[in-house]
Amino acid sequence: MVLAVCYPRCSTCKKAVKWLEDNSIDYTYRDIKLDNPSEEELRKWHAASGLPLKRFFNTSGMLYKEMKLKDKLPDMSEDEMFALLASDGLLVKRPIAVADSTVLVGFKEAEWNAAFLR
Repeated sequence: MVLAVCYPRCSTCKKAVKWLEDNSIDYTYRDIKLDNPSEEELRKWHAASGLPLKRFFNTSGMLYKEMKLKDKLPDMSEDEMFALLASDGLLVKRPIAVADSTVLVGFKEAEWNAAFLR
Protein backbone atom coordinates (compact mmCIF):
# COMPACT_ATOMS: atom_id res chain seq x y z
CA MET A 1 0.00 0.00 0.00
CA VAL A 2 1.31 3.42 -0.99
CA LEU A 3 0.56 6.57 0.96
CA ALA A 4 0.12 9.32 -1.64
CA VAL A 5 0.49 12.72 0.01
CA CYS A 6 -0.97 15.17 -2.48
CA TYR A 7 -2.68 18.50 -3.01
CA PRO A 8 -5.94 18.08 -4.96
CA ARG A 9 -5.39 21.16 -7.17
CA CYS A 10 -1.84 20.14 -8.15
CA SER A 11 -1.56 18.85 -11.72
CA THR A 12 1.52 16.78 -10.89
CA CYS A 13 -0.36 15.10 -8.04
CA LYS A 14 -3.20 14.31 -10.43
CA LYS A 15 -0.70 12.65 -12.79
CA ALA A 16 0.76 10.62 -9.92
CA VAL A 17 -2.67 9.42 -8.76
CA LYS A 18 -3.60 8.52 -12.34
CA TRP A 19 -0.33 6.57 -12.63
CA LEU A 20 -1.12 4.67 -9.41
CA GLU A 21 -4.60 3.84 -10.69
CA ASP A 22 -3.41 2.92 -14.20
CA ASN A 23 -0.89 0.52 -12.65
CA SER A 24 -3.43 -0.98 -10.21
CA ILE A 25 -1.42 0.05 -7.17
CA ASP A 26 -3.34 0.24 -3.90
CA TYR A 27 -2.91 3.62 -2.29
CA THR A 28 -4.25 5.85 0.42
CA TYR A 29 -4.76 9.48 -0.57
CA ARG A 30 -3.85 12.18 1.93
CA ASP A 31 -4.63 15.85 1.28
CA ILE A 32 -1.49 17.73 2.32
CA LYS A 33 -3.45 20.94 2.94
CA LEU A 34 -5.93 19.29 5.33
CA ASP A 35 -3.49 16.83 6.93
CA ASN A 36 -0.02 18.34 6.86
CA PRO A 37 2.86 15.95 7.53
CA SER A 38 4.17 16.20 11.08
CA GLU A 39 7.76 17.03 11.85
CA GLU A 40 8.25 13.41 12.95
CA GLU A 41 6.88 12.07 9.64
CA LEU A 42 9.00 14.49 7.65
CA ARG A 43 12.14 13.43 9.52
CA LYS A 44 11.38 9.76 8.90
CA TRP A 45 10.58 10.32 5.21
CA HIS A 46 13.66 12.46 4.71
CA ALA A 47 15.90 9.76 6.18
CA ALA A 48 14.29 7.06 4.01
CA SER A 49 14.40 9.15 0.83
CA GLY A 50 18.14 9.74 0.76
CA LEU A 51 17.41 13.21 -0.64
CA PRO A 52 18.74 16.56 0.54
CA LEU A 53 16.22 18.24 2.85
CA LYS A 54 15.90 21.18 0.43
CA ARG A 55 14.19 18.78 -2.02
CA PHE A 56 11.23 18.56 0.35
CA PHE A 57 10.39 22.24 -0.19
CA ASN A 58 7.83 23.27 -2.81
CA THR A 59 10.10 25.86 -4.41
CA SER A 60 7.53 26.81 -7.05
CA GLY A 61 4.79 27.53 -4.51
CA MET A 62 3.50 31.01 -3.75
CA LEU A 63 4.07 30.63 -0.02
CA TYR A 64 7.72 29.66 -0.58
CA LYS A 65 8.19 32.76 -2.71
CA GLU A 66 6.25 35.08 -0.38
CA MET A 67 8.40 33.95 2.55
CA LYS A 68 11.58 34.49 0.47
CA LEU A 69 12.77 31.04 1.50
CA LYS A 70 15.24 30.83 -1.37
CA ASP A 71 17.34 33.37 0.52
CA LYS A 72 16.59 32.08 4.03
CA LEU A 73 17.04 28.29 3.69
CA PRO A 74 20.85 28.32 3.34
CA ASP A 75 21.14 29.90 6.81
CA MET A 76 18.55 27.67 8.52
CA SER A 77 19.34 24.62 10.63
CA GLU A 78 17.74 21.26 9.79
CA ASP A 79 15.55 21.58 12.89
CA GLU A 80 14.29 24.96 11.66
CA MET A 81 13.62 23.54 8.19
CA PHE A 82 11.67 20.57 9.56
CA ALA A 83 9.61 22.87 11.81
CA LEU A 84 8.88 25.15 8.86
CA LEU A 85 7.84 22.26 6.60
CA ALA A 86 5.56 20.90 9.32
CA SER A 87 3.92 24.31 9.76
CA ASP A 88 2.13 24.37 6.37
CA GLY A 89 1.50 21.60 3.83
CA LEU A 90 1.80 24.03 0.95
CA LEU A 91 5.51 24.45 1.71
CA VAL A 92 6.06 20.73 1.10
CA LYS A 93 6.88 19.44 -2.37
CA ARG A 94 4.34 16.98 -3.62
CA PRO A 95 3.38 14.37 -4.35
CA ILE A 96 5.15 12.31 -1.76
CA ALA A 97 4.80 8.56 -2.13
CA VAL A 98 5.55 6.47 0.95
CA ALA A 99 5.65 2.68 0.93
CA ASP A 100 7.66 0.53 3.34
CA SER A 101 11.20 1.92 3.14
CA THR A 102 10.58 3.79 -0.14
CA VAL A 103 9.92 7.54 -0.16
CA LEU A 104 9.64 9.44 -3.44
CA VAL A 105 9.27 13.22 -3.60
CA GLY A 106 7.74 14.68 -6.76
CA PHE A 107 6.49 12.62 -9.68
CA LYS A 108 8.98 11.28 -12.16
CA GLU A 109 7.42 8.33 -13.94
CA ALA A 110 10.71 6.46 -14.36
CA GLU A 111 11.40 6.69 -10.60
CA TRP A 112 7.91 5.51 -9.75
CA ASN A 113 8.19 2.64 -12.26
CA ALA A 114 11.45 1.52 -10.68
CA ALA A 115 10.10 1.79 -7.13
CA PHE A 116 6.65 0.28 -7.50
CA LEU A 117 6.57 -1.92 -10.62
CA ARG A 118 8.76 -4.85 -9.62
